[in-house]
Amino acid sequence: MSAPQSRSARHQDPSGSGDGGRSAARGAKTSRAGRNLPAAIGVGVGLGALIILSLVVRKELMLVIVVAAVGVGVWELRRALAQVSILVPFVPSLVGSVSMIVSAYVGGGEALIVTLGLTCVGILLWRVADGVLDAVRDVVGGVFVAVYPSFLAGFAALMLAPDDGARRIIVFILVTVLSDVGGYAFGVIFGRHPMAPSVSPKKSWEGFAGSVVTCVAGGAAAVVLLLDGPWWGGALLGACVAVAATVGDLTESTIKRDLGIKDMSTILPGHGGVMDRLDSLVLVAPVAWALLAWVVPA
Repeated sequence: MSAPQSRSARHQDPSGSGDGGRSAARGAKTSRAGRNLPAAIGVGVGLGALIILSLVVRKELMLVIVVAAVGVGVWELRRALAQVSILVPFVPSLVGSVSMIVSAYVGGGEALIVTLGLTCVGILLWRVADGVLDAVRDVVGGVFVAVYPSFLAGFAALMLAPDDGARRIIVFILVTVLSDVGGYAFGVIFGRHPMAPSVSPKKSWEGFAGSVVTCVAGGAAAVVLLLDGPWWGGALLGACVAVAATVGDLTESTIKRDLGIKDMSTILPGHGGVMDRLDSLVLVAPVAWALLAWVVPA
């Protein structure tokens, strides 16, 4: 009896020398990374290439990508909220999402705000027409979806509108991605002190420090090289983006925790759903738009 018990113990021990030990070690590494790294890198590179290609060929193509991504995000959020019996009206939410992004690009900030108001009214009327039972709950959910992600994504359209809009979008996305990359790398290597263990156990203060370092360095370089702006403006942009991206990530984690789900969907291998990638971007968009408008006026 003792021999089988010994083999079982070695199989369960990550430090063992058998196949079980290697499997457990691989499992521990996967758990610490928190994602399928090869798939995540492949999808990330593909999305990055698509974005760069659209901006190089014609920047209006980027507007189409934003509309499509946010539209899928609205669908994911609506489906997730339905699990807690919040039934968001889909048609006015989707139409409002498209309208906000397009109106922001064509008409600017005032058009974006007006379209948000019209979207909220449309959600209210559409839901009340279906009955008043639980209407308040569903309307509040609909307004939440109208603001996050649709209204916030409208600031990306505002950045895209000027003549140098394509370069502004590149700076915005590049610095946001650097926040994720820096936080991930530093967190995996140095992470010891959890930032918000009840919300996102894998996020650490060391990872946040990595986000700040990479964002400040990348922001300074990007603003100087792509927008011919001051390095200090890029460094300030990077620091603010690191904070906003982290808040966006924690916000999404809080929503998923409250809804009892791991990912918004499984559309993007290694990433989860589209909203799992937009979480940081939509919170960063208004910050990046405001700072770039101040540091490098169009």
